[in-house]
Amino acid sequence: MIEGKNTSKDTLLRGNEKRYLKLSGLEPLVITPDSNFVNIGERTNVAGSKKFLRLIKEEKYDEALSVARDQVEGGAQILDVNMDDGLIEGKEAMVKFLNLIVAEPDIARIPIMIDSSKWEIIEAGLQVVQGKCVVNSISLKEGEEEFLTHAKKIKRYGAAVVVMAFDEVGQADNYERRIEIAKRSYDLLTQKAKLPPEDIILDLNIFPVGTGMEEHRRNAIDFIEATRWVKENLPHVNLSGGVSNVSFSFRGNDPVREAMHSVFLYHAIKAGMNMGIVNPALLDVYDNIPKDLLEHVEDVILDRRDDATERLLSFAETVVGTARESKTDLSWREKPLQDRITHALVKGIDEYIVEDVEAARENSSRTLDVIEGPLMTGMNVVGDLFGSGKMFLPQVVKSARVMKRAVAHLLPYIEEEKAKLNLSDSDGEQKKSGTGGAGKILLATVKGDVHDIGKNIVSVVLACNNYEIIDLGVMVPPEKIIETAKAENVDAIGLSGLITPSLDEMAFLAKEMERQGFVVPLLIGGATTSKAHTAVKIDPQYSKTVVHINDASRAVTVVGDLLKEETRQKYMADLKTEYDTFRKNFKKRGKRKEYLSIAEARENKYKINWENSEIFKPNKPGVQVIEDLELEKLVSFIDWTPFFRSWELHGKFPAILTDDVVGEQATSLFNDAKELLKKIIKDKLLTAKAVYGLFPANTINDDDIEVIAEKAGAKNVIFRTLRQQLSKYEGKPNFALADFIAPKETGIQDYIGCFCVTTGFGTDELASKFEKDYDQYNSILIKALSDRLAEAFAEYLHKQIRTEDWGYAPNEELSNDELIKESYKGIRPAPGYPACPDHLEKLTLWELLKVEERIGVKLTESLAMWPAASVSGYYFAHPEARYFGVGKITKDQVEDFAKRKEIGFEVAEKWLSPSIADE
Repeated sequence: MIEGKNTSKDTLLRGNEKRYLKLSGLEPLVITPDSNFVNIGERTNVAGSKKFLRLIKEEKYDEALSVARDQVEGGAQILDVNMDDGLIEGKEAMVKFLNLIVAEPDIARIPIMIDSSKWEIIEAGLQVVQGKCVVNSISLKEGEEEFLTHAKKIKRYGAAVVVMAFDEVGQADNYERRIEIAKRSYDLLTQKAKLPPEDIILDLNIFPVGTGMEEHRRNAIDFIEATRWVKENLPHVNLSGGVSNVSFSFRGNDPVREAMHSVFLYHAIKAGMNMGIVNPALLDVYDNIPKDLLEHVEDVILDRRDDATERLLSFAETVVGTARESKTDLSWREKPLQDRITHALVKGIDEYIVEDVEAARENSSRTLDVIEGPLMTGMNVVGDLFGSGKMFLPQVVKSARVMKRAVAHLLPYIEEEKAKLNLSDSDGEQKKSGTGGAGKILLATVKGDVHDIGKNIVSVVLACNNYEIIDLGVMVPPEKIIETAKAENVDAIGLSGLITPSLDEMAFLAKEMERQGFVVPLLIGGATTSKAHTAVKIDPQYSKTVVHINDASRAVTVVGDLLKEETRQKYMADLKTEYDTFRKNFKKRGKRKEYLSIAEARENKYKINWENSEIFKPNKPGVQVIEDLELEKLVSFIDWTPFFRSWELHGKFPAILTDDVVGEQATSLFNDAKELLKKIIKDKLLTAKAVYGLFPANTINDDDIEVIAEKAGAKNVIFRTLRQQLSKYEGKPNFALADFIAPKETGIQDYIGCFCVTTGFGTDELASKFEKDYDQYNSILIKALSDRLAEAFAEYLHKQIRTEDWGYAPNEELSNDELIKESYKGIRPAPGYPACPDHLEKLTLWELLKVEERIGVKLTESLAMWPAASVSGYYFAHPEARYFGVGKITKDQVEDFAKRKEIGFEVAEKWLSPSIADE
């Protein structure tokens, strides 16, 4: 720990000389000790604003400028601009947007903060921005050399800089680490980079409090005390941070959040914090906070009591906030019946729905009128809100749960009325998945594929919009899809798939639909699908309409346009034209790519100096089995970001919980997930199993890995790897996974690992139980949690391999964020993913580990794993091993692969088809 005043500063830094941060746009901004708190506007950040991200993606820069203008007019004194998104050319977008700002004096009057994690984008922005700007940010994460290189360039451009409290070890998360990194950064910047100290803005990391976790208790007070130390010991620096982070545990209770922000800022500003990102809408006047609320909040912020969090949680229940209406405000129960039913559907409240639909039934001449009247009126409101972006998927799924419970209550009365009228089952029958007035849709996960979370969400969304859904489930053979579509006279067929072999199944079904004279639209969706593949491979097989749907929110619009009489003909014609044009352009683009022959690619392989490589012999060689791992061991390894993405809530965890657009729903979903996860662990509802092995291995024949059998006399196993063939710049190798294992001819004994983990046993049973209770929300939730636990298990086991069983990184200490970013030594690629897109190698892996015999995980005919919540792959230990994508390969490698694997060319071509370049 660093204590006391710093005594090594020169006279200039220790003296009372007035040195203030001076920034400018068209107008100067001088930040002095007498300045009010400087608010940074971040709605022009693609990671912080869904609207801004959409506008930049659609290249609607004029509208994007209006977002910036609103920020300035709303009181922002610095404008944060960030273009970091995988689907945006960040450098180009940054330059274009900053150039456009220059022409808007009402925006350009304030300074710009160029915000990016990529130096090339920051430097491109520095080259065009006017005035004196701020760079956000640099840190010691990648070491001193890169830190100083960037700092010197920033100084040369005349900018100020935000410095994150992050070093080679990780983020600063306590008082000692904050001041340690702050002092080290300050000394390097002022003494080696010669940066003026007033141009340094330290961000000491604001983390949440009130989470119930002991390690989070001092998050706020540690920040405040570190801020005070910095102000006293590091002259002239400025301090900033994102204030809303401190209160994310209370998302949904605005009065408590407003009080937490005000209390935190009151003490942080007194300590020396002089700028930051604050939403004025979530800020109260400190003196106006009720005394009892103020006491409870300050107890948490300042960590004054051991039971502070529990007391504030209890007290928060008595504070009525707009998002807590369902718990504390029942005034909606006094509204007319239709309003009550609509409110229950929109809010996802099922507590009173049976009572209300029963009242509606008693006032109706027939029960069916309740569904077609009040319930569908309410669901139409849900559909409109979802379509306009005012509701999100988790809410819609909860609405569907209310609808299903209402319909379940009414079904016996409908059957009774039909019996009295002697009607056949087909007359007026209600499907549990929708009333069917808008059309009948068949959905299925194709043969060999077991993943259905996305399909289930689409099913719910369409059912909420009055479509009748016939869901055939998973692993559905094409003949059953065809047969059911004919028997039910469906209006559209939707196919889903996650693994690459499913793409061939979809193309085959399209071809079969053409042969049998179908005319209904074919909808394509799932993680492995894309518009490109749909246009190039599936659309040519079917002369009628084929359309790719990339997320559930588009499903309603697409299906509506396909089935409505007034839009369908033009929409279908436009789709055919669009896909035809896309296909032609795609093929033209493909011709511009140049490929090496497989022999040339091997000549350009990645070459490791094996003589100087340290090879670690595993501490526990051979096969090991874990029969039932305690699930609580996996919780800290969960990567929550993909969980939210599966519900189409986009953003990085935990920042998504405080997002202005989806934060409230993300927090609600997260709380539900934590509750269900707690029950899963407590009641042992899922079983975590694993089989893994570490074996002697060497590369043979350039691209193959020979694994020495565990038992003497047993046949060795060979994994066939694929090599990149795209022609590259000189000096850039063509990778194959075999490059990371020592060749046999070196005489060096190397090693490889293989594994399969699952948390899927019990998932289907739980999901079915929820569905029987008309609870699609928790049915989807349990599957999403199972998937996350399986990935967490893979991460947990890989760490155990690195630090114990193999032991090549015994002293590794990485945070979960660093594990997610794959900062560890070695890799664990999986068959079917970019580095090894060939699913056939799963068969070899299953043979080597005896996966099915030992833990019960099976492979389908398309080589998907069952249960679906399973992960398998390899372990490579060499420090130069890295993840890469094989990309497209040519026919000569397919022929070579077939010979090495001793299978027919047609078989190899079928399994590798998604990776084969068009001739």
